[in-house]
Amino acid sequence: MVEAALMWVSFHETLLKYLGASSLIALFLTLVVVIFLIIRMPADYFTYERNEIREYRKKYHPVVWMVLLPLKNVLGIAFILAGFAMLVLPGQGILTILIGLTLVDFPGKRKLECRIVGQKKVLSTINRVRALAGKPPLQLSRD
Repeated sequence: MVEAALMWVSFHETLLKYLGASSLIALFLTLVVVIFLIIRMPADYFTYERNEIREYRKKYHPVVWMVLLPLKNVLGIAFILAGFAMLVLPGQGILTILIGLTLVDFPGKRKLECRIVGQKKVLSTINRVRALAGKPPLQLSRD
């Protein structure tokens, strides 16, 4: 069985090199995107209530939201799936899942986001990234 596995590896050496290179590229791209989104997130993002977000959306034409909302949800699902993969692969899994959750709309989303961000390690990592970029730390309450 070991011999068969070694034979398969030697036969698919080029494929494995491309997969390895793709994995490294994906790791670095994911880190860049996650860091970019953490930096761009408003410091008071987690202080808004759901009804305030609905009022904000009313400022834009309904057709804009009919186009953007599905795109935002698809992108969010992609981030969530990538984050789950990064829990066992190289990458920032928890932070990527969190960014995906901020993009997807579903009932109970706000409570789940606040619960995840409220974890000491998650919040300190996010705030460390924001501090390095010269951004204020995230606020979890309006107090």
